[in-house]
Amino acid sequence: MSDRDLICKACDGHGLLRDDESWQYTCTICSGTGFATMTQKTTPPSTDDMNRVME
Repeated sequence: MSDRDLICKACDGHGLLRDDESWQYTCTICSGTGFATMTQKTTPPSTDDMNRVME
């Protein structure tokens, strides 16, 4: 995994988010570091024998 893969996608590695009026805020995803520290894993949905998604 390269450093590019660790860059926060929400703020593009800048650590700041910008709103419609160009106000800047600390990125809430990376806490202003510019790097993603945690990856979120999702589990695939459960399916039955006919490959129908179970709700």
